[in-house]
Order: sequence, then structure tokens, then C-alpha cells
Amino acid sequence: MSNQPTENISRRTFLGSAVATGITVPCFIPSGVLAAEGRHGPNDRIGVGYIGTGRRSGQLRDISSDAQIVAMADVDISRARANAKKYNAKAYQNYHDMLKDDAVDAVVIASPDHWHALHSIHAMQAGKDVYVEKPMTLTIREGRLMVEAARKHKRIVQCGSQQRSMAPNYFACQMVREGRIGKIHKVIGHNYPSPWECDFPGQPRPKELDWDQWCGPTQPVPYHIDIYAPRRNPGWISFRPYSGGEMTGWGAHGLDQLQWALGMDESGPTEIWTEGPKFDPPTYKKPESSERGDKLCSSPKVWFRYKSGVTVELGDSKPGGAIFIGEKGKIDIARGRFESDLPELKKEYEAGLQSNKYKTVNHLHNWLECIRTRKTPNADVAIGHRSATLCHLCNIARWTNRKLQWNPVDEVFVNDAESNKYLDRERRKGYEMPEV
Repeated sequence: MSNQPTENISRRTFLGSAVATGITVPCFIPSGVLAAEGRHGPNDRIGVGYIGTGRRSGQLRDISSDAQIVAMADVDISRARANAKKYNAKAYQNYHDMLKDDAVDAVVIASPDHWHALHSIHAMQAGKDVYVEKPMTLTIREGRLMVEAARKHKRIVQCGSQQRSMAPNYFACQMVREGRIGKIHKVIGHNYPSPWECDFPGQPRPKELDWDQWCGPTQPVPYHIDIYAPRRNPGWISFRPYSGGEMTGWGAHGLDQLQWALGMDESGPTEIWTEGPKFDPPTYKKPESSERGDKLCSSPKVWFRYKSGVTVELGDSKPGGAIFIGEKGKIDIARGRFESDLPELKKEYEAGLQSNKYKTVNHLHNWLECIRTRKTPNADVAIGHRSATLCHLCNIARWTNRKLQWNPVDEVFVNDAESNKYLDRERRKGYEMPEV
């Protein structure tokens, strides 16, 4: 599948560096687009609802002019109401109620990671198209079910891997895939830390917060602000019940770029292993910064290898990208930019910008456009699943502390019942994964 940022966009045009600057260009609807089942007509505005209205949700409100925010759902009803008021939208505390709202055509999911799969699948089952923040999943099995649900219910599902819509990233990954730096003989990613444990004492719960619903599929623990917030001393994103740590946080960007550049969007590595001291995560008993946990949980170092023989070391590349070393040269990819020791590549990219061959597009707008056209978005659910799977594989390698053989077709570890237990997790009664 080709994933050039402009590949799947119809004659409606999204130009400029929207991600970097927030500037968008007016959109034009082709006269031949008519309303049909599962597709909006040219005069219909797409009603968008949000599940989760916190920090990240606030960064995902730059929707196109032919869409409107109509609903907000949040476990903190006061936060839902405050955000809904800004858009003259409805506020809900239980997302199930929002999904019954006929005004909601599509849903942006910006909830914590441990909720992504349930929120997404329930939205698809309700006939809503979905934009789900990265990392798309908390387990490998969740991702496969999300792909199956999207295909069964014919939903447009975009994963929030916005680097897929950035022109520099598209160009650099394309150059690697096309062999412009020659046969790849080494790849270096970033050494992302895995999550650790938490045992905080309880605090008084805010009156309008449904903490039990926030815990969702996980076993309930006492409320604490430094669990509830995503990156606050250190917040849920560092704790294993709710997240895969920065291995799935920033790793969902960087390892996604690695998969894309190597042409592995429909597959993954076949071997994963670690080198160094045994994984020894701390248990935080009280709030503190993530520095200690990040340091301890960045060891041992993770390596993996693809069937092609390309071997990847998670080392000292920049977060969100990777370094590709080939026979003819090197490409270093980061968010919204790339570097190369081949000057002709930079000249080719700059010429492509001038001719509009390469364009950065607004990732949310790409999703909304695909809702109308029913074309595949830049970071389709299957891509989000494969990229998240690689993140999960790296964590599982640390947890098991041995070399693992992975079958990317069947999505199981080969002859390894213990490791296969990590493909999914136990869920609290009432929050089981639904039949898709």
C-alpha cells in the first residue's frame, strides 16, 4: 500500500505545513461526490464526537470546515461540560451514551491507552468512523480485533501517527524503501523505556470524576492525581497497567517510521532479543519524576531482526525516528525532518516541495476527507496495529529476558506458550473485549 500523504486525497486539497504551523488551505468538494450509504454528501457536515477531553484531545480539535464538533464524553463530567460549551456541543460522562447520539458520525478517541481498543471497537459497532490516538493498543490481540472490526463494519479508522502525513518523513522513508542509500546493513532506533509499577496511596477523588470508569478494564486502585494525569510525577503513561511506557508512547512514532521505511507495514520482525542486565522495573510508592524509572526500564537493550536479514538496534537515534545506514549512504529520520550524507537527496526533496510533489497534510483532515471518499487514510488501522505490535514485542522481550521467535503472519510466538500469554491481558468483568 502506498502511503504518500497526498495519495489518498481526492480533488479536495490540503496544502502547506499544517502540522507544523496549524495553517490550512480552504477545501473544495468535487461536484460529483453525492451522499450514499456510509458516505456524506457535499453539503453534509461531519459530526465529530470526542472520547476523552484532556490535554491530547485539546490538540486534536483543528477539524476541517466541513465538519463540526457536536459531542464530548469524559469520565470527568465537569471537564466534558467545559469543553462542550466551547463548541455548543453536548456533554456526556458515559461514552456509550454519546455513541447513541445520531448527530455523531465520527469519533476522536483521546482516552488513556488502556481504553483505546474498547472505545474504538464500540464506536465502530455503533457505525462511527474512528480517529484513535497512538499507541493504538495496549496488547497485540487488541490490535488484530480492531482491524477485524474496521473491516467488518466498513469503518474508516485512522491511527494518530501523524508523521505519516508529514512530507519530510514520507520522502525519507520512500528513499530508504527504494534503495536510494543502497542495501541496508544497519538500523538504529531509540532506546525507549518500558513501563514500571505503581503503588500510590489514595487521595480524595474529585466529586465529578467517575474513577471506576477511568480504571475500566484494569483492576481498580485508589484515585491519585499522579496516576490520573498522563505525564505528571510521572502519570499513567509510565505505569504498566495502563500503558506500555515510552516504548509504546514515543515508540509508536519512531518504530512506525522504521516499519514504514523498511516496507514492513504488513509484517514485522521474526526475531527479538535483549542484551544487558535483566529487566528490573521499580515500583513507585510515591510521586516523583520519571527519570529514575526511565533509566532503570531502558535496560536491557532490545534488538530485532526481519526475515530479510535487516537487524535493528534500539540505541541512540532521536526519539520518533531512526537511523538507516546503507551501502551508499545514511538517512537519519526524526519528526518532520530528515538528514542525509547524500546531498542529492536534500536537493531532490526541496525540488519536490516546490513542485508540490511532496506535501505535508493535516492528519485529522486526511481522516475526515477519507470519511467522505471511503479511501484508505494515511495511517490506516492495519498500519497502526503493526506498528504498535512492534512496540509490544520489544516490551515482551524485556519481560521474558530471552530470544523470541515471532511469526508475523499468525501473530504468535513460535513454540513459546509463556511469551504468548503476553499477547493479551486479563480484563475486569464487564470490560471484556467484545465479539467484533
